[in-house]
Amino acid sequence: MLSALVLSGCAGPQGNTQAAAVTLPPPPAAAVALPGTTAVPPAPAPLVEPVPFDEAVSKATATVFTSQTLPPPGPSGRYPVVIDPLVDGMTGSQSAATRAIQKRITELVGQQYPQFEIKPFTSENVAAAPLVLVGTFTPVSKEGKTAGMREAYRFCLVLADLKSGRTVAKGVARARMEGVDTTPTPFFQDSPTWTNDKATEGYITTCQGTKVGDPIAAGYLDGILTAALVSDAIEAYDAGRYEEALDLYRAAVQTRAGDQLRAYNGLYLANLKLGLRDDAAQAFGDIVDYGLRNNRLAVKFLFRPGSTAFVSDSPVSGDYDRWLDEIAERAVRSPSCLEVAGHTSPTGPAPLNDRLSLLRAEYVKTRLGQEEPALMARTIANGMGSRDNLIGTGRDDATDALDRRVEFKVIGGC
Repeated sequence: MLSALVLSGCAGPQGNTQAAAVTLPPPPAAAVALPGTTAVPPAPAPLVEPVPFDEAVSKATATVFTSQTLPPPGPSGRYPVVIDPLVDGMTGSQSAATRAIQKRITELVGQQYPQFEIKPFTSENVAAAPLVLVGTFTPVSKEGKTAGMREAYRFCLVLADLKSGRTVAKGVARARMEGVDTTPTPFFQDSPTWTNDKATEGYITTCQGTKVGDPIAAGYLDGILTAALVSDAIEAYDAGRYEEALDLYRAAVQTRAGDQLRAYNGLYLANLKLGLRDDAAQAFGDIVDYGLRNNRLAVKFLFRPGSTAFVSDSPVSGDYDRWLDEIAERAVRSPSCLEVAGHTSPTGPAPLNDRLSLLRAEYVKTRLGQEEPALMARTIANGMGSRDNLIGTGRDDATDALDRRVEFKVIGGC
């Protein structure tokens, strides 16, 4: 089983280098309540019945590309569109399913919507302020919630206008789970760490948290040029072009919005693939520092089934000894106490899951204490079982690996 260690700590922000000299228009201010009134949140959208995967893609695509709320087209009479790769709406990861959706959307636009022109998602094209398509594909329960047993996929597409800084079209559908391959793409499957990331959160908010006419989420708009670089880097990594990927990740972290986990994970992975182990070690240290600056860090560990022992096959798993050493060395510098909480996927009896998650949390706590004994007195372990799943499908494979994790959370000063 795969687990992830999430470390929360206290640290201040770190500065970045300046971005390329391209300026997009700032997003318009969000609507606010008038004095003496109370802002009313939008009513939840009615539940949409699940349909087969291909039908869900076609339905959402048609809603977006036939919208009557689009701005006037350019002098050519066509709308340039870039697609920022779709992601899982909980984790921000890309999968075989999100790649298939993007491919199908591109085909549908070419066949049925000639007034639109799909262009590559590059910095140069983004700088021309085209329409940008974002989307999420998220497992949800029968009630449409990201909690409980997941029974369908919620599919959301949003078309945003970079010139006005507003969303101009939105389509939502629900897909049945049968036959959908949500295996993470190579970069996301190989990434040693996961945590909430401002750039990814901005993307997801732009898709899921806006309605037509709303401003694009500032966190997304501010980082879209960097996102194009990272997207190119991920594509190069997935194709095995590791030197190219390394150059692109290095360029991404030097931009104003480059302080993001995908870029740091990419530096680690590309260096590792190229056999640059010292550079990879330094990159992993940068990942840990990033997590501490943002008060959370998830590091994936592969456990033996039903056991608290790590899998010993490093090509399959990772350099756990070095990872633990880096984490412990940096965590001990924080004055906070930490809670280590273990998590499991929803398969198996709940009491057994609770016990196994606790034992794995205690094991990780002990290993860190062996590296830095001072951490033992400042850390407690807790078992959460499957009560806080991120994926919730219960497949127990690479698609729901993040449900089997161990989290560190700050619980106060010591």
